[in-house]
Amino acid sequence: MLQKRIDDQPTISREMVREAQEILHRHLKSVGLKQTAQRDRILRTFLETRDHLSTDELHRLVQKKDAGIGYTTVYRTLKLLAECGLASEVEFHDGVSRYEHQYNRRSHHHMVCTECGSSVEFFSQEVGQLEQEIGRKYHYLTTRHTFLIYGICEECHSKQEVSRS
Repeated sequence: MLQKRIDDQPTISREMVREAQEILHRHLKSVGLKQTAQRDRILRTFLETRDHLSTDELHRLVQKKDAGIGYTTVYRTLKLLAECGLASEVEFHDGVSRYEHQYNRRSHHHMVCTECGSSVEFFSQEVGQLEQEIGRKYHYLTTRHTFLIYGICEECHSKQEVSRS
């Protein structure tokens, strides 16, 4: 699957990883779970990756660094990362849940090709403003939103045009 990602910061610093670990550790304490080296390794691996990762994909990456970390630990840690705001779950057209990191990233949106599955991230101040307006209208203090646009990418559209000729 092709994925075009736009990041405010192309790499994540050690300091940023430490700050993210502190967020995770506070969350773990608040829900009565222990901080572990395995969870920290999963977080670091996740933050170093700039892709939208499925649990399987992250598990493969983590296994390269520590073969002792099991799939269930990766799955549960991803859920914890989402709970504390370090990750968000995104689903494209293929039914596979993927995660992307949210640490120190501004709000962004996705456009997904329904033919090939490629995705493009984009920023839109107008969508953020719309979120706030809708929140005010319905008396909600909005905290986040997801916005996906589905369509056909230029490459797939070109292929369709060629096949029609």
